[in-house]
Amino acid sequence: MTYQRRTKDQLAVRVAEDMPDGAYVNLGIGMPTLVANHIGGGREIILHSENGILGMGPAPRAGEEDYDLINAGKQPVTLLAGGAFFHHSDSFAMMRGGHLDICVLGAFQVSATGDLANWSTGEPGSIPAVGGAMDLAIGAKQTWVMMDLLTKKGESKLVRECTYPLTGIGCVSRVYSDLATFECSPQGLKLIDKVEGLELAELERLVGLPIRT
Repeated sequence: MTYQRRTKDQLAVRVAEDMPDGAYVNLGIGMPTLVANHIGGGREIILHSENGILGMGPAPRAGEEDYDLINAGKQPVTLLAGGAFFHHSDSFAMMRGGHLDICVLGAFQVSATGDLANWSTGEPGSIPAVGGAMDLAIGAKQTWVMMDLLTKKGESKLVRECTYPLTGIGCVSRVYSDLATFECSPQGLKLIDKVEGLELAELERLVGLPIRT
């Protein structure tokens, strides 16, 4: 049976589905920012940006961008009623002080036990970009990763042990990918869900690790 990968927007919908009402959430640079466009169901999710915004809304419509109102990735955003701006240092105090319920980050690699590598590949000439990732990964109550499961070379980003420089150790609780959703734990990977038509044996072959169900 054939299967189709989740599109980036379908993956963003899947991540948004699991966010509880009233959660304070930081969306990392890149793919995670799409989650802001798919929060619904009558829930109030308070979105935080590390450059000093609380109460971010979805991306603005074309032609309505305000480039004085941007997220940490310099993308234009909107502000919901009751939203606020504040100093960068106050924003990092929120991150480091355990005031965020969830952060959603991208990754180069995640180990089966939840180690995170997302700021540098360690390769010569690569540009390291740690930003606030270390603060978020350790400071948030839960760290979720949103990424494609495989690299462009077809290698799994879920690994037994990270080979890239670490952002945090044992910090990732869930990985949302274009093929499946996983839980990371000291016991290894556990499957939460997968795309229709993808057999567990094929998923284990792609990842190269055992997956509990």
